[in-house]
Amino acid sequence: MNKKIAFGFWLMAFGFLPAGAQRVLSLDSCRQMALRNNKQLGVSKVKQDVAANIRKSARTKYLPHVSAVATYMHTSKPISVLTDAQKAEFSTLGTTINTGLAQSMADLLAHHKVLADVMGRVGPVTEAMLNGLGEKIVDAFDTDTRNMFAGTVMFTQPLFMGGSIIAMNKMADINEKLAANSLDAQRQSTLYRLDQAYWQVVSLYHKQKLAESYLDLVKKFDTDVYKMIEEGVATKSDGLSVDVKVNEAEMTLTKVNDGLVLSRMLLNQLCGLPLDEQVTLVDEQADQIAVVELQPQLEVDKAVANRPELKMLQNAVDLSKQSTNVLKAGHMPQVLLTGGYAASNPNMLNGFERKLNGFWHVGVTMRVPIWNWGDVMYKVRASKGATTIANLELAEARELIELQVNQSTFRVDEANKKLTMAQKNIQRADENLRMANLGFREGVITPSTVMEAQTAWLQAQSQKIDAEIDVKMSQVDLQKALGTLE
Repeated sequence: MNKKIAFGFWLMAFGFLPAGAQRVLSLDSCRQMALRNNKQLGVSKVKQDVAANIRKSARTKYLPHVSAVATYMHTSKPISVLTDAQKAEFSTLGTTINTGLAQSMADLLAHHKVLADVMGRVGPVTEAMLNGLGEKIVDAFDTDTRNMFAGTVMFTQPLFMGGSIIAMNKMADINEKLAANSLDAQRQSTLYRLDQAYWQVVSLYHKQKLAESYLDLVKKFDTDVYKMIEEGVATKSDGLSVDVKVNEAEMTLTKVNDGLVLSRMLLNQLCGLPLDEQVTLVDEQADQIAVVELQPQLEVDKAVANRPELKMLQNAVDLSKQSTNVLKAGHMPQVLLTGGYAASNPNMLNGFERKLNGFWHVGVTMRVPIWNWGDVMYKVRASKGATTIANLELAEARELIELQVNQSTFRVDEANKKLTMAQKNIQRADENLRMANLGFREGVITPSTVMEAQTAWLQAQSQKIDAEIDVKMSQVDLQKALGTLE
């Protein structure tokens, strides 16, 4: 059988299976297909990538950041350093001086004709020159800031942020671990659902074969009873009783067939196969589904170390602690080193100039919180409360997992005992049915006794299948409880 299955896998690998041939799948191959197909696993992997990028982003907070800013502004009026009256005075500076000088020297000029002639010729020239000089002064103070251009390139380097950057980086690291643990938990959950669906199909397949065998058995017995009725050895009541058993067997087979179809559809969905594709499972062809295992060991410490759920709760505790540290940083001073280059047009580095010019600058900025009405203190208290809650939930989860490990270990032991008893019952039921058939043929046992033996045989066979499946599922439950389901 194993050689045939291996040969089938070889044919599938190289595309040599004939059209319409059924795919043969083992539990491991179903698991791999389910892991590739599960959408939530894909979501968890993307979340892991997101957490990794957030961690990388948090690392950049230690480094200096450089930014450039440029701006343009148009205003309806320029900024004026001089008033309108001052501008008018500067523009008529020569006229004002010449007029004042002429008035103050009027008596002197009246007695000195030569000086009056000189002043008559020099005065207008001086007046024009001084008026021009005043105009230049007014023009020099003209800012013409209706169109302003400015830009700066600046860097900031955190020197001390109260420990907030360190705490945020630790939170990013914890978030990445949380995403990895979430992926592990989702992976184990996917495998657990797949194993349940797989063994459900195997169980129903064997029960289908059992129902078919039982139906053949009661049909043959029905034929024998009617022959005996014709011979006058059995009554019509016996025949009707057997007919009822035949109908019950047919109904049981119908239910098993329907259940098997639905179970196969669920398994196909988990594996990412078309729902109507017919597949053959390796364990369907096995005569013995499970064997009695050794007494399992109680390994609570192993479960505590491996369970992703506990790791996720521990991550929540650690995140809460670091969140408290971030809030505590609100009480601490913050120091930044700043620097850069700033330029503008117009600029005032050499008076008012209509050209782009700038300067380098460097400095230290410090922010010290003084009073916030207890806002940070209240937030820190609330965060510590959240940490306490997370610790309590972690402790409760540990207790529940310890209980779960104990229950799963006990269930494995119980399933082994049930399988041992079911195997013994099979031998007794086979012998009982053989003796009933022999007695019936010899006429010393009634049909009702044979039907009771047949029912007992069916129950024993069904219990054996259930016990074997229970052994498999109890082992899966124990692996999941220990966090070792791979």
